[in-house]
Amino acid sequence: MRIALTGSSGKLGRVVARELRANGYDVIGMDLTGTRGPDFVQVDLTDYGQVVDAFTAVGDRHDGIDAVVHLGAIPAPGIRTDVATFHNNMPATFNVFWAAVRLGIRRIVYASSETVLGLPFDVAPPYVPVDEDYPARPESVYSLVKTLEEQLATELVRWHPDLSITALRFSNVMVPEDYAEFPSFDIDALGRKWNLWGYIDARDGAQAVQRALEVAAPGFDRFIIAAADTVMSRPNDELLAEVFPDVPRRREFGPNETLLSIDRARRILGYDPQHSWRDHV
Repeated sequence: MRIALTGSSGKLGRVVARELRANGYDVIGMDLTGTRGPDFVQVDLTDYGQVVDAFTAVGDRHDGIDAVVHLGAIPAPGIRTDVATFHNNMPATFNVFWAAVRLGIRRIVYASSETVLGLPFDVAPPYVPVDEDYPARPESVYSLVKTLEEQLATELVRWHPDLSITALRFSNVMVPEDYAEFPSFDIDALGRKWNLWGYIDARDGAQAVQRALEVAAPGFDRFIIAAADTVMSRPNDELLAEVFPDVPRRREFGPNETLLSIDRARRILGYDPQHSWRDHV
């Protein structure tokens, strides 16, 4: 399978490219910046013509693609102004989705975000562990775009019943070099309450992408993708008593089990996170 991977130069994109190639995929990286070579094309995703051209053919590098993994975006709120974030991220995703539809590409996996769950939880979550069952609660322009992208995907698959679009609501992406800082998080429960003390190892993020490429059915679906544990050594009972004492608990969970439920991703995608910061510190 030949994959167009947008955002291939980003923190998650670099790992996804490496892992997919290691598992036999032909990956064409696409981004504004990157290393010149046979597996990379410089593309401005906000320019629809460039996206169509890059998906169709690039010289002798490829003559069409089979699926799209769309990670290209301003990756978080607060990096650029709200207006710049909207004007970059929303057109980029529309262009990628629309080009794929017009070219007959019928499998798209893309980065949604944990932010649609209500981050930074200045308003407490409705229950824990949080899951995909309650409506999106965007609290920033960045998150608003992610919510609109999910709605866009919902309508596109209604128009095209053979189209598969999978939204992966990635938690805070980490690589092993980040883990040395994690023990310091225990000092202040509020420091990481903004995403219920969650994270995702980029290697497990890549696993989720591959699983979605391999098993996602036609239609639209969305999955929280997080590590199996929290960033904290302190137990969940202690953290919740201090920060969210009145939030209902939907089920029992382990002392350090993620409060960003990955049950649905496990069940439908076969997602099985293999990496923890505890193995590195």
